[in-house]
Amino acid sequence: MTTQVYNFSAGPAVLPKEVLQQAASEMLDWHGSGMSVMEMSHRGPEFISIYRQAEADLRELLAVPANYKILFMQGGGLGQNAIIPMNLVGCCAQPATIDFVHTGSWSGKSIKEAKRYAHVNVAASSEASGFTGVPPQASWNLSPGAAYLHICTNETIDGVEYNFVPEIDPKVPIVADMSSHILSRRIDVSKYGVIFAGAQKNIGPAGLTLVIVRDDLLEDALPICPSAFNFKTVAEHESMFNTPPTYAIYIAGLVFAHLKRLGGVAAMEKINIEKARLLYAALDADDFYQNRVSHEFRSRMNVPFYLRDESLNEKFLAGAKARGLLQLKGHKSVGGMRASIYNAMPLEGVQALVDYLNEFAGR
Repeated sequence: MTTQVYNFSAGPAVLPKEVLQQAASEMLDWHGSGMSVMEMSHRGPEFISIYRQAEADLRELLAVPANYKILFMQGGGLGQNAIIPMNLVGCCAQPATIDFVHTGSWSGKSIKEAKRYAHVNVAASSEASGFTGVPPQASWNLSPGAAYLHICTNETIDGVEYNFVPEIDPKVPIVADMSSHILSRRIDVSKYGVIFAGAQKNIGPAGLTLVIVRDDLLEDALPICPSAFNFKTVAEHESMFNTPPTYAIYIAGLVFAHLKRLGGVAAMEKINIEKARLLYAALDADDFYQNRVSHEFRSRMNVPFYLRDESLNEKFLAGAKARGLLQLKGHKSVGGMRASIYNAMPLEGVQALVDYLNEFAGR
């Protein structure tokens, strides 16, 4: 008998089974075109229809206002750490200042990269506490006239998720890295100047990055910004200035349509709340396991945890693998374990993990 497999990878991550089945059925011949999507010209009518439907479905799912552009780009989250400042500090009196709130590994990477293009002010940091939450906004030391404020609203490695939208000077745009939880919960796009997300967690395969940018921020690029990464240029060419990651856009479009059939982001949020509640309850049942994030900032998507006796780590992972529970080893920078329970992880998968957690703990 084949063991049911559940993939808890942080990314590239699990995709909906229905999406993979549809992609498989269309692999050799998309809608009678005689071509695989991989073979299509990105400027041909077949792929343009795929792209426009994907863009429209994403706009509907996130209720993206009309004064925002949706860009399908390459480079991933790390690439956007450079692309964002190159696009947003060109109008500032030099040297421009960018405010950051440092809540974990990914905001740390963003800080490091942004220093190449502007002065960086770390307005607040939770590093001293081991990245267990988001510093209270009252403690943030924001810069007057900053080019923008950069936050990572869900830290994939550290398992910290914002439970609020910062309230700052409306003249200062908020840039949000939402790679690990976009489409998992309702958001008010109008509260942000730029939202970006690598696709390989909740959207599709690696290679695609989504950017949602307010129209008034399309004029602020530095002269050194490459044309293919200039938001204005990409927007003017409907993400077709250079050859985009066509197959990744196609898969993302299938995911968007799938989410719409399930009831959209609001329906997914209800399911994600239940999955996270179930998993954290098992981790909190006694002191055999430990999640170190403050309860109010625990991520619904990425759940890091540690065994009280870390000499049991390899035994735990081996037992998990034997039960079809894969990719539970924590990031090398923090150790321990991590379960990523993105939209495509079914409740049954989380229940299977909980059953194993209880069994391994001898409950």
